Amino acid sequence: MDLLLGAGASRVKQVPWGHRDGWSDLVTLDFNSDHKPDVVFDLVGSDPLPFDADTFDEVHAYHVMEHIGAQGDFRTFFRQFSDIWRILKPRGHFCALGPAWNSRWAWGDPGHTRVISRESLIFLSQPEYAQVGQTPMADYRFVYKADFDVVYDHTNGDHFAFVLEAIKPSRIVRG
Repeated sequence: MDLLLGAGASRVKQVPWGHRDGWSDLVTLDFNSDHKPDVVFDLVGSDPLPFDADTFDEVHAYHVMEHIGAQGDFRTFFRQFSDIWRILKPRGHFCALGPAWNSRWAWGDPGHTRVISRESLIFLSQPEYAQVGQTPMADYRFVYKADFDVVYDHTNGDHFAFVLEAIKPSRIVRG
C-alpha cells in the first residue's frame, strides 16, 4: 500500500522507486477537501499521522516538506520524519521531491518555511551519529529514535529528490 502526502489534485507518481512505476493501493492525504483525498488531514501541527504503524510500503511527498515545519525547528523536523518512519513497513521507502537549496524557489515561494537538503538527511541515519564529537555534527538522538538509510538523492536544476529506506528496528546507539 502507498501513501501520497499533500496529494493536491495530482495522482502522478513523480519519484518512481523500486520495481514499480505505478501505485499500489494508493491512499491520498491532503488538507484541502476540494481535491477529494481519501483522508483530509492538515500536516501542519497535526502530529501524528492518522495511520497505524507499519502500514505503508511507500510514502511520497512532492513539494510538501518545505511547507511544514520551520528552518531550525529541529523538534518538528525529527517528529515529522519519525512519524513517517512509524507508518512505513520495515524497509519501506519515503520518496520526496522539493526545491533544491539553491533554487530561487526554495525561499521565493511565500509558503516555504524550510529547505530539506542532502546535508539534512545525514541526521536521519543513526549510524551517522558516530561523527558526534569528531565533527561539528549535533547530537539529536535525545529527540530522534527513528532510522533511515538514504538510498537516493539527486538535484536536477531547481528540484531535489530523495528516497529514504526505513530501518527497523532502529540502529540507535547511545552516545
